[in-house]
Amino acid sequence: MRLVKSTPDGGFVLWVHDNAEFRVTIQPKPITPAAGQESVWDYPRPPRLERFAGSVTVQLGGTTIASTDHAWRVLETSHPPTYYLPREAFAEGVLRETSGSSWCEWKGQATYYDLVTDARTAPRAAWTYLNPSPGFEPIAGAIAVMAALVDRCTVNGEQVVPQPGGFYGGWVTSWIVGPFKGIPGSMNW
Repeated sequence: MRLVKSTPDGGFVLWVHDNAEFRVTIQPKPITPAAGQESVWDYPRPPRLERFAGSVTVQLGGTTIASTDHAWRVLETSHPPTYYLPREAFAEGVLRETSGSSWCEWKGQATYYDLVTDARTAPRAAWTYLNPSPGFEPIAGAIAVMAALVDRCTVNGEQVVPQPGGFYGGWVTSWIVGPFKGIPGSMNW
């Protein structure tokens, strides 16, 4: 058997033996959570929606553009939570509808917003599901934010780290452990 191709970004290796190809997916090794932590590997697939009673803020251009003490979290295997804030948590004039949409197999069609302040604009930094799929109706019209595209997001006062990879919208805090989808080699998780 000989190694033909190793694709760290794709999360698999390709071996050939007697002219037969074998694709082997590289599986992650979950980090064991400490007391008070959650592992993303304990989250379900399909994802679960749950209420969050805690402080959530978003800052852009030196201004707090959103603040709430109640939001929703979407929890999905291998992903840090994505937080959805009520539309009324956003300051007047901050959300500007923009073109384009995307499709989530679980939540349905997303529409996007630019986030706008006098000092800065973050293109397509927020999204919503206006008519989400069954099971996700509570987040209809609620807004999620890509933490990497704004100055700062916090959960219960802790600054979040954006989910790696630049595609997914999860927020990493000290009480969430991975590894997280989005790192090199995780495409096929």
